[in-house]
Amino acid sequence: MRAIWKGGNRFELLPEGKRFWPAMRAAIEGAREQLWIELYLMESGALAERFVQTLEAAVARGVAVRMMLDGVGSMGLARRDRQRLRAAGVELRFFNPLSVTRLGGNLMRDHRKLVVVDGEVAFTGGFGIVDEFVDAWYEVAVRVEGPVVHDWMRLFAQVWDSPLTRGGRSRARLSPHLPPAPQEVVGEGARGRVISGRGHRYQAIRLSLHGRISTARQRLWLCTPYFVPTLSLRRQLAQAARRGIDVRLLLAGGHHDHPGIRYAGQRFYGRLLKAGVQIYEFQPNFIHAKFCVVDDWVSLGSCNFDHWSLQWNLEANQEIEDSAFAAEVAQLFQRNFAASQRIDAASWRRRPWWQRVREWAFGTLNAWMTRLK
Repeated sequence: MRAIWKGGNRFELLPEGKRFWPAMRAAIEGAREQLWIELYLMESGALAERFVQTLEAAVARGVAVRMMLDGVGSMGLARRDRQRLRAAGVELRFFNPLSVTRLGGNLMRDHRKLVVVDGEVAFTGGFGIVDEFVDAWYEVAVRVEGPVVHDWMRLFAQVWDSPLTRGGRSRARLSPHLPPAPQEVVGEGARGRVISGRGHRYQAIRLSLHGRISTARQRLWLCTPYFVPTLSLRRQLAQAARRGIDVRLLLAGGHHDHPGIRYAGQRFYGRLLKAGVQIYEFQPNFIHAKFCVVDDWVSLGSCNFDHWSLQWNLEANQEIEDSAFAAEVAQLFQRNFAASQRIDAASWRRRPWWQRVREWAFGTLNAWMTRLK
């Protein structure tokens, strides 16, 4: 799907679960006609129980609910919860379930996160229906109103209609039956576009980020939980810092769901620090958010900007061009920088030998896995 900039949108930044979960739940509870939900992670637990109950109530009042989960990310969703959803009337489908007949094909995953309510309001970010997202992980989402909501629906319909998506009683295609695009939000003029990626075949997210980095004038702040960047991204970050751009990385600290990935990424710290890139490791808990701000441009969504996201996954981000929204995101960065440990270049050079061994070991493993692509 071609990414087109559209004006007349309203975007609301929703940092942390205590803000985006109530906002999303209120929107779902107010749905009148339809709910479209696309997620990577969903596991049975307290949050999933509340979410299933909310969807059951929506169907009971006449809302048509379509839910699409990744075949791997949803493996923790118990059979009883799947049966409850279907028994309630939710049309449930799974993207690319594991198959022993096409091992390489199992690598492609639907990593997108999307909730669309009545074709009028959309939510996206890095969230999932897993208990850790309630208070153990730091996450960020955005609420969207305006013409770009239609583009989110088109993206959902493409995957829903895909041959890789299985399950559901009806195989009627959604793409030809999309409703008209929502009207521009009165009194608002924020520009936005939906940018998506489909592994190595369509890397619009990567190209968009690289283009913004190359034209940055003042700041380039990026938050990603899994910092294993491509060579081209590392070079661009270093080059931007050398030409005087304020380049900062907000990365996961000691709280991490995959510590090996953190060690693999740390092997790049030295050269980036030498180039002038500032690196912060978030301390309070695991920061799972994926967002960045370059001058007055913001990108927020599912993409981790790492090898795996860019080479294998279906990803999608909301891009926004608006000085006020960018300033709000910058303030969020500043608060998170204050809660982080800044990595000092001199101290990093003196790190202990066991830290270097971990970087080498996990970095070698990551490089080996990368070459398999």
